[in-house]
Amino acid sequence: MAALMDRKAPLFSNHGCRLNAYETEAMKELATASGVENAVIVNTCAVTAEAVRKARQDIRKLRRDNPHAKLIVTGCAAQTEPDTFATMAEVDVVLGNTEKMDPATWRGMAPDLIGQTEPVRVDDIMSVTETAGHLIDGFGTRSRAYVQVQNGCDHRCTFCIIPYGRGNSRSVPAGVVVDQIKRLVDRGYNEVVLTGVDLTSWGADLPAAPKLGDLVMRILRLVPDLPRLRISSIDSIEVDDNLMQAIAAEPRLMPHLHLSLQHGDDLILKRMKRRHLRDDAVRFCEEARRLRPDMTFGADIIAGFPTETDEMFANSLALVDDCHLTWLHVFPYSPRPGTPAARMPQINGKTIKARAAALRGAGDARVTTHLNAQIGKVHEVLMESPRMGRTAQFTEVRFASDQPESQIVHATITGVAGQQLTA
Repeated sequence: MAALMDRKAPLFSNHGCRLNAYETEAMKELATASGVENAVIVNTCAVTAEAVRKARQDIRKLRRDNPHAKLIVTGCAAQTEPDTFATMAEVDVVLGNTEKMDPATWRGMAPDLIGQTEPVRVDDIMSVTETAGHLIDGFGTRSRAYVQVQNGCDHRCTFCIIPYGRGNSRSVPAGVVVDQIKRLVDRGYNEVVLTGVDLTSWGADLPAAPKLGDLVMRILRLVPDLPRLRISSIDSIEVDDNLMQAIAAEPRLMPHLHLSLQHGDDLILKRMKRRHLRDDAVRFCEEARRLRPDMTFGADIIAGFPTETDEMFANSLALVDDCHLTWLHVFPYSPRPGTPAARMPQINGKTIKARAAALRGAGDARVTTHLNAQIGKVHEVLMESPRMGRTAQFTEVRFASDQPESQIVHATITGVAGQQLTA
């Protein structure tokens, strides 16, 4: 009886990207449906060596805080380097990215069943040809839901380990996506965000090879009651004509794009094995802003990539202004074992840190410019809490009085506080 009284719901710790967070919600549903108890599940990220270090640190803390729980490690770092976690004394089970989405995995961990006993269950992610059937209705805030439409990546950028954690690109069929979004709108969600690992590759593996723009146009046409559609990180060189048409003509597609740019120097881009050059990025941003003058951009940029000279870094720094970037995700380069870039001549750590700081400073200046330009303007703000919401450009707005949560309100911007607007 005492053992029964000690049982408790599983505890989840999520690291990394929005897709990981989405899958953590899926695992919660799978674990709960299977009756899993007394377990701690850590969903790891592998994007940088620092991400792996933080995951290991989190695991040690969670073991101290939960000494009698079964500790399960999964996610991209578990997929790419399972031995790193299997050899930790704190870890009981290591699951790959495919295994974590398999209902049978969680049924085997129910307390009253004899399940699988292998401590490491990580299969070949490259053999996976379909997306997992885990559609979560309502992940996110009460106002915004996230819908995974794609997983994996067919590209092999020289710095990136993620394809080996996620596998090759797989797309969710458009009809399945549309049906899920209809359910979300029926439940009262006012904004849907399309997510994936390489979102602009959506459709390449489907019959007739549709493009992301086709999916966006289909959603907007078939779900007329959806107030807002947002797309997450994209590769600008792969943007198709229909997506550009949607940017120009569809006000329900939000004027905010997060771009996977990574650098602003052509030679570094070639050494990264990217598919675009600097001028391609600048032209795309100019065209998108011409079609949609209120468009704002975020971007991923790596500081200190191997062989990066001061001149090369200056080109990257100048890209912030040349592309009118506002929201920067700056990644100080760290070598990932197994990637070609890890074998290239490395940059001094202090230099990397200084260059990352310079990029962040340029980003902060662009944010300040953007925020000050909004004062006096009227924005439609989707409320995430009674006093905080976001504009169509994804800018946070802080309100002086309570507003209806999860609703879209009209607000006149009165000022700036830190990196937030006030209304």
